[in-house]
Amino acid sequence: MLKPVVTCFFDEPTNTFSYVVKDPGSRSCAIVDSVLDFDYASGRTDVRSADEIISFVREQGLTVEWILETHVHADHLSAAPYLKNKVSGQTGIGEKIIEVQEIFGKAFNAGTEFARDGSQFDRLFREGDTFQVGALEGRILHTPGHTPACLTYVIGDAAFVGDTLFAPDAGTARCDFPGGSAHILYQSIQKVLALPSETRIFLCHDYKAPGRDEYLHETTVAEQRERNIHVHTGMSEDDFVRLRTDRDATLAMPRLILPSVQVNMRAGEMPPEDNNGQVYLKIPVNLF
Repeated sequence: MLKPVVTCFFDEPTNTFSYVVKDPGSRSCAIVDSVLDFDYASGRTDVRSADEIISFVREQGLTVEWILETHVHADHLSAAPYLKNKVSGQTGIGEKIIEVQEIFGKAFNAGTEFARDGSQFDRLFREGDTFQVGALEGRILHTPGHTPACLTYVIGDAAFVGDTLFAPDAGTARCDFPGGSAHILYQSIQKVLALPSETRIFLCHDYKAPGRDEYLHETTVAEQRERNIHVHTGMSEDDFVRLRTDRDATLAMPRLILPSVQVNMRAGEMPPEDNNGQVYLKIPVNLF
């Protein structure tokens, strides 16, 4: 099995890992889960994180074929449109983005200009679909539960799991967002854990579990089966659902969920300008 060359970029303010995934035999690559910097207090965006990826791509002479999202993130804004403008590449996400757009299009009272059909993305992936990064074949696992549109991208011996799994000492994603389900997440994770034991798993986030001083972005299927505190081998679905539901009841909303979802459901584009030429993000009061 081909082994992609994976380079990690970390945005500490949002605890987000982004990746450049390169075909070892060519200059072709994909970018996974990019970050647009956003200061909530001032409402200002910045492209520091995206520019770091762009500089790397250009220095290495890479050709970007894909700009991929594992799901509609609730903790950071996507830089996909900025990256596409600078280094090209097709954007991709799961086909169930349509469900997410319907849920949050209503929540934010998006106007008729907001198409709820996924057309903001170049490719909508479904279970079993394949795509190419040079000679590398990528394939799609639909892994909902955190959100309906969550995907795992399996590229060679590497799996990019989004928020589905965290480090073994941190467990799994929350399931209390609209469209989430702990039962479905458990079943999705079994797909990931059925991959070959040596498969490298690349995480989207890490928050340093208690007792660990360093951020962790990579594990393996074998490590997850053996040591994941929520879904290790032998953990039943009912026990997982009980644990996950109890934990979710204690969690606060992510700090950037309201701006993030409004932007990310539009493939990283901002809402349209108001009649004064200014772009606004909405804060629904007492909705969530």
